[in-house]
Amino acid sequence: MTPPITGRCLCGAVRFRATAAPLWQSHCHCESCRRATASAVTSFFGIAQCHWFWTGELPQTFASSAGVWRDFCPRCVTQMAYRADRFADEIHFYAATLDDPAVYQPMNHVHIDAKMPWLHLSDGLPQG
Repeated sequence: MTPPITGRCLCGAVRFRATAAPLWQSHCHCESCRRATASAVTSFFGIAQCHWFWTGELPQTFASSAGVWRDFCPRCVTQMAYRADRFADEIHFYAATLDDPAVYQPMNHVHIDAKMPWLHLSDGLPQG
């Protein structure tokens, strides 16, 4: 992905803009992400702190577990970002919120041990 990178929620109220290329791009299979998004897999990309900002309304935040926050649109409830103490130097945006989701290029699958048994992967990406 080449900056600027922009995205928005379903209703368009909450928007973001990143001014640096992603640190990484991954598909997450953990139970927490699956439940937060009601999907079998969640695709994220990480942006270093100080290289992104909200350009629309500010999201609301839900503390989903100790040291973990999920930012979402207060109007349409679209999940916008994931933040955690263990990743204090970055924010994780949901790839599906990108204005141009075709630019997303995942590097791997993470938390593969929690993958849904009926989801069969054939993209050839590393699994960890």
